[in-house]
Amino acid sequence: MAGTFTYNFDTSTFRGTSTIHTGLFIGGKWVDPVEHATIDVINPTTGKVITTITAGSSKDVDIAADVAKTAYKASWGLKISGTERGKLLYKLADLLERDADEFAALESLNVGKVFASAKAGDVQMTIDVFRYYAGWADKVQGKTIETNENKLAYTRHEPYGVVGQIIPWNAPLLMLAWKFGPALATGNTIVLKPSEITPLTALRFADLIIEAGFPPGVVNIVNGYGATVGQAITAHPLISKIAFTGSTLVGRKILKASSESNLKVVSLELGGKSPTIIFDDADLDQAIQWASIGIYLNMGQACTAGSRIFVQEGIYDEFLAKFTVVTKNLAAATGDPFAVGTQHGPQISKVQFDRVMSYIESGKNDGATVHTGGARHGTEGYFIQPTIFTNAKPEMKIVQEEIFGPVGVVIKFKTEEEVIEAGNNTAYGLACHIFSQNISRALRVAHSLEAGTAWVNCSQSADKAVPFGGYKQSGIGRELGEYALDTYTQVKSVHVNIGQKL
Repeated sequence: MAGTFTYNFDTSTFRGTSTIHTGLFIGGKWVDPVEHATIDVINPTTGKVITTITAGSSKDVDIAADVAKTAYKASWGLKISGTERGKLLYKLADLLERDADEFAALESLNVGKVFASAKAGDVQMTIDVFRYYAGWADKVQGKTIETNENKLAYTRHEPYGVVGQIIPWNAPLLMLAWKFGPALATGNTIVLKPSEITPLTALRFADLIIEAGFPPGVVNIVNGYGATVGQAITAHPLISKIAFTGSTLVGRKILKASSESNLKVVSLELGGKSPTIIFDDADLDQAIQWASIGIYLNMGQACTAGSRIFVQEGIYDEFLAKFTVVTKNLAAATGDPFAVGTQHGPQISKVQFDRVMSYIESGKNDGATVHTGGARHGTEGYFIQPTIFTNAKPEMKIVQEEIFGPVGVVIKFKTEEEVIEAGNNTAYGLACHIFSQNISRALRVAHSLEAGTAWVNCSQSADKAVPFGGYKQSGIGRELGEYALDTYTQVKSVHVNIGQKL
């Protein structure tokens, strides 16, 4: 019998308990894996073990896929109306809203997010996403197409059936919603692998799936490592579509596994090296605040992080001076995510801490200047000082590669044409940020940059109704908005002879 774990929160911002099942969630029940294995879940604030969860294998994915296929044929998919699917999604959102503080606390504990940000940001956006797709559930429809008087032709948008979903560690609850919302609204069943680093909110969320009344087997959650559970999901013959958020390296592996198995449809949301471009006519104080959010949100652990900050030469010195103050203030407010006044938490893990620090050392060795930060913060946990580099060259690793940490490079530019070329000088194309009070120029630059999302005079401002995804090596397909429904449905054309005689 799968076990449970109870954590007692006694902090200045949240007091309460959370009980989480630590097993696998398959067929509406908590089960042990076929082969016993465990994973330690670490608190990034302290570096200590929070709890241990069970780890599945390919054998558990086989069981979950079979169960999901049975549920799709018997009690989900086209067997249930969109109206009923919508009611369940609305119920799910209501339950999460009821338990918002608990889920925010779990995100703070397991991910290191500042509690207030986790509640107002991640949890609230998750609630909003489920309500948004609840509204779409009964509006997935095809078209009647005029051909000739002897034929009725129409299309149906049908679910794929069983979909596999693999979510990352940087925003586990919100990424779960981005995947679950459109998949369930369109009638698919799910086999999900949460990150082995941050599984707690996904496991707790499974209890809400039960409480909301979803039929058993519609949602299945298999803990485990990417090389075992993730690989099994990407190659499984019963899984017809895979959705993944994570690194470009793993995205390539998923495409390869799809090509070598059943050619499952793949959508990928991958890495980024997003430019933030600040022209000399920008509202400078606003641009500085938004640029800070752009790079330091979630401790820099965001695929859309504006880590290449291009500043026009007329305001470069003033920007750098003021941005340095903001960065140092953030460093002074770094600490326990549950403490009042904390604005910046830890990196997610020792591995990620070491990775970010190695990029900082690379920048130093390549000749860039550490303007501020560049070191560990404190002695416990995985904290890194918010860091600004200057005097960096385009070919340096800190300019070209995704760091996924609180490390920004400030670069001076002269002309619009120059900065467009520099902004596009990357293998990625996920997002960009443009700051100018000349809206014609801002839009011209936004249209010229090779990125799936352009934020003008703001940053990191995603919305549930607006599609999100990348160009180039930042991914395939779109999440959020009506566009996401297309990634979870396949179009069937129906031709009906109503008059033609042979």
